[in-house]
Amino acid sequence: MMNKPVLVVLAAGMGSRYGGLKQIDALGGNGEAILDYSIYDAYQAGFRTTVILIKEAIREDFMATVGKRLASSPMEIRYAYQELNKLPAGYSVPEGRVKPFGTGHAIICAGEEVGNAPFVVINADDFYGRAAYQKMYDFLSNATDPYGYCMVGYELDKTVTDNGSVARGVCCTDAEGNLTTITERTRIEKYPGGIHFTEDGETWTDLPADTTVSMNFMGFMPSFLEEATELFPKALDEILAKNPLKGEYFLPAIVQQMLTEGRATMKVLTSPDKWYGVTYREDKPAVVNAIKNKIEAGIYPMDLWEEKK
Repeated sequence: MMNKPVLVVLAAGMGSRYGGLKQIDALGGNGEAILDYSIYDAYQAGFRTTVILIKEAIREDFMATVGKRLASSPMEIRYAYQELNKLPAGYSVPEGRVKPFGTGHAIICAGEEVGNAPFVVINADDFYGRAAYQKMYDFLSNATDPYGYCMVGYELDKTVTDNGSVARGVCCTDAEGNLTTITERTRIEKYPGGIHFTEDGETWTDLPADTTVSMNFMGFMPSFLEEATELFPKALDEILAKNPLKGEYFLPAIVQQMLTEGRATMKVLTSPDKWYGVTYREDKPAVVNAIKNKIEAGIYPMDLWEEKK
C-alpha cells in the first residue's frame, strides 16, 4: 500500500514585496498565521504529516510563533531547511546572492523529510480554502500512475490584488482537463479595463478574468522528487549564466518540461473557493476579515486545535 499523502509547506521565501516575514504574520484571533489555517484544513481533509520548509535564519522566530502553536496540533510536523548552499556537487553560491533558488530547489531540500510518499506543495502565505485540500487528498490517495500529477487551479480574477502586481502560472488544459502548458507570468496587474501582464515593463497583454492560474498548489507522486533533482544542474547552469543573483528554479518550469516531453500528466482540479493571500502588506486587512467571517460562520473554531487535542 502506498504511503499517505504528505503536505509540504513552502515557508522559506523572503517576502520582499511584503516587507517582512509574512509566513508568521498574525492574522487570526489568537495570533494565527495563514499557515495555521492551512494545516487545519489539511488535517480535516485527511493529511496527517506536514513538512514545513523554512530557512535557518528564521527558525527561532518561526518556532516561537507558528511552531509553538502547531506543537499542540495532532498533525505530525517535520521541518526541512532551504539553504543557499544546498547545491549539487561542483556548484557554489554566486557572490552577493541572498535569495533562495526558488520553489523547485525548495522541494529538493524537503525531499528527505517527505520520503517515498505522494506529496502536496503549498505556499505558506496563501489561503486556499478547504475544498482544495479535500480534492487533492482524494486524488493522491487514489492515484496509481507514478507520473500522474495534479494541481488545483483558481480563476485569475479571484487571485489578483488592488495593491500591485502578482506572479502567476497561467494554465491551458486539454479536453480531458489535463494541463498542456503552464507559463509563469511574473508581472500581472489589474487596471481599469481588466487584467493584463507584461514581461518587459512596456508591452502589456490582456488576460481574461476566468483564466485558470496556478497558485503553487500542486500534488505529486514520489517520481517528481527524482525528476526535480535530476533537472536542477542544467537549470542552475542557466541561472548562473543569465541571472546569478535573482534567477530561480520554478516548480511550474519542471512540470512544463515533463509535460512537453510527454513524461507526465497533470490533472487540473478546480476550487470554488476564493483564494486569499498577502503579497503586499495592504492585502492584510482583507485576509483578517475573511478569517473572521469564516470563524463566525463556524468553518473554523476560535481555537483551532482545542477540540483535537
